[in-house]
Amino acid sequence: MEIQKVAIAGTLESSDAQVTVEPLHSGIELSLESSVMNQYGRQIKATILDTLSQLEVKNAKVIVVDKGALECTLKARIQCAVYRSCDASEKNIPWGGGIR
Repeated sequence: MEIQKVAIAGTLESSDAQVTVEPLHSGIELSLESSVMNQYGRQIKATILDTLSQLEVKNAKVIVVDKGALECTLKARIQCAVYRSCDASEKNIPWGGGIR
């Protein structure tokens, strides 16, 4: 998918994550801030990059502010932000089946 505009999903509440995606011309630029960075930073980064790969996002600036979100929540926030950035209609979104 191609990121067409800036989009945000999630909140800054405890146990959630706020994901912002922006268009970028070459590659993935990831900015990650997490309250559990010391414990889970590598796994969070791997989850973000894997989810973007599964969505076939090749060029994007991704900003994630994690407040201790579960992996499933993080995936859902990334998926939502990407779909919002592409103006995907509700009828064309493979919710639940798009990410494995």
